[in-house]
Amino acid sequence: MFLIFGLRTKAHRLGLVPMACRVCGQSGSMLLVREVTKFSLFFVPLIPVRTKHVLYCTNPLCGAHSTISAGEARQLLAAGTGSPR
Repeated sequence: MFLIFGLRTKAHRLGLVPMACRVCGQSGSMLLVREVTKFSLFFVPLIPVRTKHVLYCTNPLCGAHSTISAGEARQLLAAGTGSPR
């Protein structure tokens, strides 16, 4: 009998938040993304293992990303527009 298992990460766009990039310093919109990693059994995602929130710089020359906490993500979405692309 074969047992097929693994981990799969999916990214969910939460929206654009107005703030300055921590790397390049350009003020503008940053993309807020929630990445959820789930344990899969026979290619069926079952249990969420890890969730993290990441800010991506929309500047094409920078493209930096930084991880933030869930509380910070909620505050940024409440303060910003929060509309997904």
